[in-house]
Amino acid sequence: MAEQQLVMYTRSAFVCPYVKIAERVLKKHGVNYIEVDIDQDEDARQRVLHWTGFLSVPTLVIAPQHEVLPIEEPEPLDNGQSPRGIDRGYMLTEPSGKQLETWLQKHGFID
Repeated sequence: MAEQQLVMYTRSAFVCPYVKIAERVLKKHGVNYIEVDIDQDEDARQRVLHWTGFLSVPTLVIAPQHEVLPIEEPEPLDNGQSPRGIDRGYMLTEPSGKQLETWLQKHGFID
């Protein structure tokens, strides 16, 4: 995984239960990640809004090393469609614990 890294877009303005789920899963499996706070970074906020149609966190992406953008642009969602739990290739938003584990396995971050 040296050429790829996990990036988790989060918010500091409020505590999101999906962020807490993701943090627990990542800690349980010892997965390192970069955190980007969309309440502190306007460009990141606009990216999440573009990708998801909402300020949905966590939005997790697999990015090239030292970058925060996904390896590939995610498939677009239908207008107004919730991104929750939808595997979009190199992006996953608001997953359950099981959805996150499955996605991390698929991309080789956990066994």
